[in-house]
Amino acid sequence: MNDRIMPEWAEPDNKEFTSFVMKGVKLEKNESQKKVQRKNLEIKDYVQGVLDRNVMIISKTITLVESNNPQHIEITQQVLKDLLPHTGNSIRIGITGPPGAGKSTFIEAFGNFLCNLGKRVAVLAIDPSSTITGGSILGDKTRMEILSRQENAFIRPSPSGGTLGGVAKKTRETILICEAAGYDVILIETIGVGQSEITVRSMVDFFMLMLLPGSGDELQGIKKGVVEIADCLVVNKADGNYKDRANMTKAAYSYAVHLLTQATSGWITEVTTCSALNNEGIDNIWQIINKFEQNTKSSGVFDSRRKEQLLDWMHSMLEEALKTNFFSNPKIKSEIPNLKNDILEAKITPTTAVQILLNKAGLI
Repeated sequence: MNDRIMPEWAEPDNKEFTSFVMKGVKLEKNESQKKVQRKNLEIKDYVQGVLDRNVMIISKTITLVESNNPQHIEITQQVLKDLLPHTGNSIRIGITGPPGAGKSTFIEAFGNFLCNLGKRVAVLAIDPSSTITGGSILGDKTRMEILSRQENAFIRPSPSGGTLGGVAKKTRETILICEAAGYDVILIETIGVGQSEITVRSMVDFFMLMLLPGSGDELQGIKKGVVEIADCLVVNKADGNYKDRANMTKAAYSYAVHLLTQATSGWITEVTTCSALNNEGIDNIWQIINKFEQNTKSSGVFDSRRKEQLLDWMHSMLEEALKTNFFSNPKIKSEIPNLKNDILEAKITPTTAVQILLNKAGLI
C-alpha cells in the first residue's frame, strides 16, 4: 500500500479512488544502456570514406556540404579540396521536363539499365521545398524503390530551397563528391520547366528535356529557351494508345530543333521516344549520350564546357556571398525596417531606398 500513490490532481483528503499510481522502478544504467556517443568525423575521415565508397560517409559528407553552419563551411572547403583530384571522371546528365512527363519513372528505368551494364549511378533528385520546414516534398527515394535497391546506385533527394532552376544550392559540390566516390553517371533531376533551367545547364555535360505525347502540336506550350539548351528531347510514354501521338510529337520537334540555335557546338539536338514504364527506347538514349560524349570530347567542347562551369560556379558563389554579407551587415539590418516604412508611406521610392542601403554598405 505504501507503493500506491494518489494522482497528483486529487484532493489531499479524498481517499475514494479505485486506482492508484504505482511508483516507478529506478534502474541503474549498465554499459549496454548508456548512450553511445557518435564519433565526430575529421576531414580525413570524410575524404577517405568518400574515396572508399562508404555510402554512409558519402551521405554524411553531402549533409556537411549542405550545412550553412560557418564551422561546417570551413571544413567543407578542405574536404572538397582534398577530393578535387579524384573528380571529373563521370558524365553529368541533367533531366528536366513538365510535371507528369514521367521524369522519376524514366530515371529509375534508365538507372537500372545502367546498373545492369555495370555502371555506378548517382541520382541527385532535387525536390520542391516545403515553405514551412524547408524540407523535400516529393521524396524521390521512395518513388524509385527498385533503383534504390541496386548496389551500384546512390539516390540523394535534396530540397531546392526555393532556388532558381529547380536545383539545390550545393548541387555542384554534391556532384564532385559523387564523382570522387567513383560514380560513372550522375543524373540530376530538376523540378520542372522554365527559363531558369539555364542554372542546370551550367553544371551538366548533357541536358535532356522530357516531353509528353501531344505537346508537339503546341510548341509554344514549352518555352523556346528550354528547348534551345537541350541536347536531347525525349518524348516519354510512347506506349499503348499514346504511341502514335508520341511519334507525331517527335516529328514536330525534329523539325523545330533545326530552326533553333543548337545547345552544344557541333552537336545537332537529337529527338527520340521512349516508354520508361515498359523499358523501351532506354538503350537508344544511352547510345545518344555515348555519341554526344565521344563527339564533344574529340572536338574539345566537352573540356571547354567543364572549364566554363567552374567559372560559372565561382560567379554564382560570389553572388551568394555578396548577398549574404550585405544582409548580415548590422547597418543594413537596422536601416531596412525604417526604409520599408518610408516606402509604404510614399516618402521615398524603392530606388532611393536601394541607394541609401548601398551607401550604408559603402558600395557607392
